[in-house]
Amino acid sequence: EVQLQASGGGLVQAGGSLRLSCAASGFTFDDYAIGWFRQAPGKEREGVSCISVSKSTQSLTDSVKGRFTISRDNAENTAYLQMNSLKPEDTAVYYCAARNYYCAKTGSLYKYWGQGTQVTVSS
Repeated sequence: EVQLQASGGGLVQAGGSLRLSCAASGFTFDDYAIGWFRQAPGKEREGVSCISVSKSTQSLTDSVKGRFTISRDNAENTAYLQMNSLKPEDTAVYYCAARNYYCAKTGSLYKYWGQGTQVTVSS
């Protein structure tokens, strides 16, 4: 059974940090790019960051550049999203997703999805 388990969300004050984890099982993690997406209430889902199988990374939105860092540990089948200098506008449910090899900005191109973890940033 394929699973992507996102965790690490919570309530943090503006300027604070959180690290999200995405634990994968049921598929060959090394062959999949991992993307982080988020969805705020009343808004469309937005791509945040992605890491490919070669560990090249890209921000999928300009609003997180210089603040969020994505990484992966293939030995642990886990990807991470380190979020620093958090802002109230970062408040959303964060999801991790997987697709073969290469990153993509569009969520519909991802094959597997996790259940999401809530991030709330207070002002």
